[in-house]
Amino acid sequence: MGVLRSMTGYGEAVAENESFKVKAAARAVNQRYLDITLHAPVQLASLEVQVRQAVKARVARGKLDLFLTLTDKREGSASVRCNRQLASAYQQALNELSDYLHVARPDDVQEIAAYPDVLQVEADASLTGCEPVLMEAVAGALRGLDEMRCREGEALAADFRERLTVLTSLKERLEQLAPEIVAAHRARLEQMLGELLAAQDIDESRIIQETALYADKVNYTEETVRLGSHFAQFSSILASADGPVGRKLDFLIQEMNREANTIGSKCNSARAAQLVVDLKSEIEKLREQVQNIE
Repeated sequence: MGVLRSMTGYGEAVAENESFKVKAAARAVNQRYLDITLHAPVQLASLEVQVRQAVKARVARGKLDLFLTLTDKREGSASVRCNRQLASAYQQALNELSDYLHVARPDDVQEIAAYPDVLQVEADASLTGCEPVLMEAVAGALRGLDEMRCREGEALAADFRERLTVLTSLKERLEQLAPEIVAAHRARLEQMLGELLAAQDIDESRIIQETALYADKVNYTEETVRLGSHFAQFSSILASADGPVGRKLDFLIQEMNREANTIGSKCNSARAAQLVVDLKSEIEKLREQVQNIE
């Protein structure tokens, strides 16, 4: 049995080591082509290429949003730097202000340190050891996403098989009506031509030949045969799917619609016309569902 995947799903995962913790959440919805949007801290920008490659290895179509959060668990990963020149400039300016205003000069280093940018906290920007954690979290989220997409794909495949059963039944009923429609059309033509040409000396074999020619225009047997072939191909793809098949199925549905429209233009019967309406309705339902397939 083939594996059919929906384009809609969600998955999340968390991975961590002694230094980093990463949470990844992947959300996908329908779209004709693959569109990946990353929502990640700026610290992870250098690893974006690896993340995108991991997504492309698991997802072929759809709009995918990947949310990443990073927690730095390292102790002592930050340092404090003193801007000595700025501290000296503050002290000189304060001493000048003290002399001008005749007030006491600052004699506590904390007063100088409290001024903006004198002490600067610098975090350790190194992400050594983070990449394996990040990729583990991304892989876990993509696995969860794929599991949901496969579950939805199974449900869609079951729906497709039911609709193909209905479509096959409608096609068979149309095939059963075809000889009757052709015979009735031929009889009407023969009667009409016979009455119109009775006064003229026209060979009866010519009348039969002409009526056969025109009667063939309401014979849709070729179209029902091709329709049956499309149904068989659709079923075969469902049974053997091992990758993206949505575009193939969509093409087959276009061909089904083409044959159904031709049958509708040929059939000269109220019963056949109603069957064609039902046929096109089921094909449209099939088309709507196929838009969800990767």
